[in-house]
Amino acid sequence: MPNIPINPELVGIGVVTTYLASHSRPPADQYTFAYTISISNGSDLPVQLLSRHWIITDANNKVQEVHGQGVIGEQPLIEPNSSFRYTSGATLETPVGCMQGTYFMVVREPMDIDPSDLPEFEVTIPAFSLHTPTALN
Repeated sequence: MPNIPINPELVGIGVVTTYLASHSRPPADQYTFAYTISISNGSDLPVQLLSRHWIITDANNKVQEVHGQGVIGEQPLIEPNSSFRYTSGATLETPVGCMQGTYFMVVREPMDIDPSDLPEFEVTIPAFSLHTPTALN
């Protein structure tokens, strides 16, 4: 397999989370959160996000795993020194939990090669907290 011409550390991940009280039902143990992810490409080559793997853990150590193609129905191409931002959501049975995961990406150069024929590299999504506004006080 050919070498991957960029360091995965050049792909940065930023996360902002929000508790969605209007979509939650605490008496039914349903706590819904939105998370906005910013993916920045600090390399000199375009990269494309092909798939993702999330591990979502609530305060009872119940784990949900999510595998899927792309994000929000897209497999975004991120040009050098550019970024891509999207918002999605998760529902937990507890007011506190965390998410972490992996994006599977390819360098999209040359563009005439099918992405499935290119070597993938992984970008770690560091763990981040999901919590209601008063849960951690």
